[in-house]
Amino acid sequence: MTAAAPLKLSDLSLSTTVAGLIAMLTGYTSSLVLMIQAGQAAHLSDAQIASWIWALSIGMGVTTLGLSLMTRVPIVVAWSTPGAALLIASLPGVPYPEAIGAFLLAALLMTAAGLTGWFDKLMRALPASIASALLAGILFRISVDVFVQAAHQTVLLLTMFGTYLVGRRLWPRYAVPGVLLVGVALAGVLGQLHFEQIRFAVTLPVWTTPAFSLSAFISIGVPLFIVALASQNIPGLAVLRADGYHVAASPLITVTGVASAILAPFGSHGINLAAITAAICTGPEADANPRRRYMAAVVCGIGYLAAGIMAASIAALFAAFPKALVVAVAAFALLGSIANGLTVAMQAPAERESALLTFMITASGMTLAGVGSAFWGVVGGMLALAVLRPRQRAA
Repeated sequence: MTAAAPLKLSDLSLSTTVAGLIAMLTGYTSSLVLMIQAGQAAHLSDAQIASWIWALSIGMGVTTLGLSLMTRVPIVVAWSTPGAALLIASLPGVPYPEAIGAFLLAALLMTAAGLTGWFDKLMRALPASIASALLAGILFRISVDVFVQAAHQTVLLLTMFGTYLVGRRLWPRYAVPGVLLVGVALAGVLGQLHFEQIRFAVTLPVWTTPAFSLSAFISIGVPLFIVALASQNIPGLAVLRADGYHVAASPLITVTGVASAILAPFGSHGINLAAITAAICTGPEADANPRRRYMAAVVCGIGYLAAGIMAASIAALFAAFPKALVVAVAAFALLGSIANGLTVAMQAPAERESALLTFMITASGMTLAGVGSAFWGVVGGMLALAVLRPRQRAA
């Protein structure tokens, strides 16, 4: 990694602060329940589940802060959401120490992918149109849910929608912070904020000595590595590059792999590059100046660390907000990134159809062979590009 420019506190603004907080909030509320569900299905104790959240939060906070400050690029790290979903089915029946050993081996495989440099070669072979369509498809699938929520939370979401439109007209840079403030205030008036069950306590990590078995490695370790690579790291790099941040992939993959390995004995099933939450920090809503957007990731990283310290209480805290509010704020924050992704994806006429297929497959949310739509979107788009390009050139 090249040396970064000196840190300037003046780079911190209201928009970058709000973007970082929204990214952190979205990351927890979107999939924290999956880990709690997986832990309960495997009969883990409350202390072990809290340690799991602690390990992921501390790892995400340290790597997000470190990488963003070193590169002055908004690099956001997240836990493997597809991996958490996978563990709901695969963790029960596997002794917990063997599951920890599988987490460790998956992390070492990811580290090797970064150190050998072959992940960088893979990303260089991915055209900008396909990467941008991938980004737009991922974000579209998340953002469109705001209109589904409108059927259940009509007053809240219509008010937030109106606030966004007025904000974009009168104060474009602060439209999303305005939506957040109005949404929280209205949710409070409607009695939809539930803080009464929150009890704050500092979390103590729980060490579990890894044990190794071939069955756990095959049933947990290998699938974790594949879904993290295909559904997290490839989209995460695509988000960065679609917004104009061309950083070497291998060091990022290596750092997250090493951090995952260190934290595995405390319950971490793996941290990877973020896609959805990263787009909140890399897009134009975070700051009009791309060089200042890294501060959004810094704020997000600090939020991760604070959440990790209070991991035992974090689930109740984020459950206090209505889902519709979180979905709406994230959707409005991602509109600029979706528009930029579609614009770049459609620029090259020879690649337009392939990019469109990438977008459609990714946005569908399909799962095939246990791997999510982001991976299959890239496969479908690249296949279409290989087949259609010769015909278009001949024409």
